[in-house]
Amino acid sequence: MALITFWHNPRCSKSRAALAMLEGRDVEVRRYLDDAPGEAELRAAHAQLGGPVIAMMRTGEAAFRQAGLTKDSPEDALFAAMAAHPILIERPLAMTAGRAVIGRPPEAVLALLDR
Repeated sequence: MALITFWHNPRCSKSRAALAMLEGRDVEVRRYLDDAPGEAELRAAHAQLGGPVIAMMRTGEAAFRQAGLTKDSPEDALFAAMAAHPILIERPLAMTAGRAVIGRPPEAVLALLDR
């Protein structure tokens, strides 16, 4: 089984639940609020996730509105905002080589174990 990189917020119940489902696996936990990913890392994660950039964002956060963002904002603006305000990154995010999932619901991380 490949290493799973897990962007974690320990204050989030979904993040804690998803991490618990990976117990006993080779998991590298990254507290992304303390160790924020840069734009290049965010773009790499997005490439693995697929779908629209906005799907990996927490659009209900005050920082989203304060940054003047909308769901129609250009991708470059969305990546820059997540790099500047990591609270905007949807959590949890779990990645292996070549594949990533957002753990909402937490059971979604189990899809990484199938590969």
